[in-house]
Amino acid sequence: MIRKIIIAIVCCMAGTIYAQNGTVSPYSYFGLGDLRSIGSVENQMMGGISMYADSIHINLNNPAAYGGLGRTTYTASLSRRESTLKGADSKQNSSVTSLDYLAIGFPIIDNKVGIGFGIKPFSSVGYEVESSFTDPDAGIVTNKYTGEGGVNTVFFSVGARILQDLTVGVTTNFNFGSIETNRVQDVENVQFGTFDFRESKVNSANFKISANYTPMLTDKIRMNTYFGVETQNNLSSDNTKTIGSFSSSTGQQIETIDVDLDRLGLASRGITIPTTTTIGLGFGQDRKWFVGTEYSAQKLEDYTAPFFTVDNLTYENSSRFAIGGFYTPDYTSFTDYYKRITYRAGAKYINSGMVVNNEDITDFGITFGVGLPLDAINDPFSNINIGFEIGKRGTTSADLIQENYFKINLGISLNSKWFNKRTIN
Repeated sequence: MIRKIIIAIVCCMAGTIYAQNGTVSPYSYFGLGDLRSIGSVENQMMGGISMYADSIHINLNNPAAYGGLGRTTYTASLSRRESTLKGADSKQNSSVTSLDYLAIGFPIIDNKVGIGFGIKPFSSVGYEVESSFTDPDAGIVTNKYTGEGGVNTVFFSVGARILQDLTVGVTTNFNFGSIETNRVQDVENVQFGTFDFRESKVNSANFKISANYTPMLTDKIRMNTYFGVETQNNLSSDNTKTIGSFSSSTGQQIETIDVDLDRLGLASRGITIPTTTTIGLGFGQDRKWFVGTEYSAQKLEDYTAPFFTVDNLTYENSSRFAIGGFYTPDYTSFTDYYKRITYRAGAKYINSGMVVNNEDITDFGITFGVGLPLDAINDPFSNINIGFEIGKRGTTSADLIQENYFKINLGISLNSKWFNKRTIN
């Protein structure tokens, strides 16, 4: 028992080695970067819906789901994202591989009370953008923008079944990380260039509460209703800014100046991310099929990040619509492996709330994948989940970039039984 607990803790601690820039999107230039509401692979394959829960999988975005756990579950995921970045007259390919999450959940009382903890990304920054324009007086001016880092979340969740068909839960999130950005400017035939380097170290705590009401409508059909609220996230920030000049020919720094952010009121100016509310409705047959839809809304016009202000960016209220489901032909089949495979699919549409150059930045994606039972370890409840996502974000209008992406997810869900009572024959 102690060995298992130690292994679980070590696995979660290993998440601190995240390569935080788990994105190559130019849209991670704005604010804290890509805000990544990472769910388990199983949920991502269903359009990212959070409502569905069962007794053998961890649901990272729905703490109420822990109230239905029947077995100890370890889960982890890797992803690979291939992107084609398309501008008005250019195109570039990029890719990134990242560790998405590590988590463990286990029941305190089978199918009644459960807890879980783990680590996952909250946001990711990873971009390298270059732009040029001709100044009539100075010639060609080139700006290079780079950024890396992000924010990770360590979470602790507890869920409980308080009525036969009602589970509730709460997650406490501890967010921490750092973001580094740099802008370098060169002017044609000018000996020296300039740079603007910024770093922010952020941390905060916030909560998510959720509830699932899942009554039977007939002998076989169950309804699933979902309600979730992620509270406002007030991140404290320790900010620094350095400007200076460098030699255009050698790259060597000539002069550096540490900007007095205290005088400007920006040294510890934090970030406010507004509350997100989600509702969902679905129907299905236990262990057979399910289809559901979710809608999330966030008053992103109240988002504030003074240190990350960008001239051509404003925020409006954001929303997300997702639909998805699964089908398992016969999970009890002993003779036909393919009947025990779970097939999942879904779609999502996100209005990010970001308005860049007066253009709304939206994201549309189609998801699908399979859950493969791991017969090799003699555990009918463990499985490997392989997921795919094809989507498009942004636009080529208004000198912006359209990001066409293809993402592959590989997740593993291992089950075991803890706290078994010993028996003597």
